[in-house]
Amino acid sequence: MESSKSLLATTRCGNTEFRWGERTYVMGICNLSPDSFSGDGLGSDIKAAVAQAKHFVAEGADIIDVGGESTRPGTEPASIEDIDDELRLVIPVIERLASEISVPLSIDTYKSGVASRAVKAGAAMINDIWGLKHDPRVAQVAAEAGVPVTLMSNQRDAPCPDIMPEIISDLGRSISLAMKAGVPEQNIIIDPGIGFGKSPEQNLEIIHCLAELKSLGRPILLGSSRKSMIGLVLNLPPEQRLEGTAATLAIGIANGADMVRVHDVKQMVRVCRMSDAIIRRRLISD
Repeated sequence: MESSKSLLATTRCGNTEFRWGERTYVMGICNLSPDSFSGDGLGSDIKAAVAQAKHFVAEGADIIDVGGESTRPGTEPASIEDIDDELRLVIPVIERLASEISVPLSIDTYKSGVASRAVKAGAAMINDIWGLKHDPRVAQVAAEAGVPVTLMSNQRDAPCPDIMPEIISDLGRSISLAMKAGVPEQNIIIDPGIGFGKSPEQNLEIIHCLAELKSLGRPILLGSSRKSMIGLVLNLPPEQRLEGTAATLAIGIANGADMVRVHDVKQMVRVCRMSDAIIRRRLISD
């Protein structure tokens, strides 16, 4: 598995290089939506958001993902033209963080209008939970700005019984859309989309079979932090899913995850470092 990872080209994100295969990278979640499923939404409190992001960097986060719209189960995606509230939440935070922290910023949005403004404000990656299906113009924003884009497989509008083939096919379509818009292959990251229209059993299957996504030839982002499948297995609320999250990440990393998106940065950095050391059979100190 390590040899297959090492074949992936380096992805430049701002002043950072993600050298896929050397270690697992950690994306810290800075959620500005007031109704986050995990109870960590900061709303319009810019000071708290900046402080949280700086804290995550100190704990070892490699990138901060800033989002302003809830994607909790049951929410309907907003119109791609309805961006005012989202901009009001994310742009001031991105502007502050871009000049005050050393790691790159990602904008968590599926709307080209938000993505464009966020990149101009200092975001160096776009994280699209709809994999360009809701607004293909996101790919043009990424191509023109020269920033990486994370493409997620989302089944909320079309649940599927045979989940792994569907995810691979869906992500393949998203990759094609991105590349046709001019996004270089090395600037594409894929995410199977834990939750987002999958059943709890399918979410477990995705982590168990994650290595199958390597056939797409792109680095894999795993976003299992505090997800509902953990709550169902352990009968615990989101804020008590730390150990369950750690288990999903350790197994996900063993099965090919290159980056993980997490709420609890300090603890998950440790999980990643230990998992990396075991998988690669060498001590990793950075």
